Amino acid sequence: MPTNERKTTFTFLAEPTDVNFGGKVHGGAVMKWIDQVSYACAASWSGHYCVTVYVGGIQFYRPIQIGQRVRLEAKVIYTGSSSMHIAVDVYSRDLREGDWKKTTHCIIIFVAVDENGKTVAVPKWTPKTEKDKALEDYAKRLMEHRQRIQEEMSPYVKEQTGA
Repeated sequence: MPTNERKTTFTFLAEPTDVNFGGKVHGGAVMKWIDQVSYACAASWSGHYCVTVYVGGIQFYRPIQIGQRVRLEAKVIYTGSSSMHIAVDVYSRDLREGDWKKTTHCIIIFVAVDENGKTVAVPKWTPKTEKDKALEDYAKRLMEHRQRIQEEMSPYVKEQTGA
C-alpha cells in the first residue's frame, strides 16, 4: 500500500570518497543523491517500484565541501496518470555554523511500474496552498518546455537510435 508521503528528506555528511579533483563534492555524487532521494519520494508516494524518465534543469549554485552536513529535500509537485514530478533541493552547511545554503535544484520525473515493467496508476496529488499551486504550475510550464526541447532534439535522436 502506498504511504502517500509527499516529502522525503535525507541528511548525512559529505565524505572524502565524494571528492572531485578540486577538493569539493563531485557533481556526479550530488546527482546520485538526487536520484536516490527522489526515488524514495516517488516510491513512498506511489507504493510501487519507480523508474527515472527525466532529470531536468539541474542547477549547481555552490559547491559542497567535504565534511559538511548535506540535506536533500524531495517533494511531489505534480502527478500524471503514472508519473510523478519531484522537486529536489540540496542544501549544505558547515557543522560549526547554523545556516543551510542551497547548493542544487532540479526536477526529476519518475513513472511507477509493476513487476513486468508496465506503467501503473499513481495517487493524484492536489495542491492545497498557494505555494503548492505555484509549484504545480512550475511543473506544468516545464512540461511545455520539455515538449519543445524534445521536438528540437528528435531529428538527432532518430539519427542516433533509429527510433
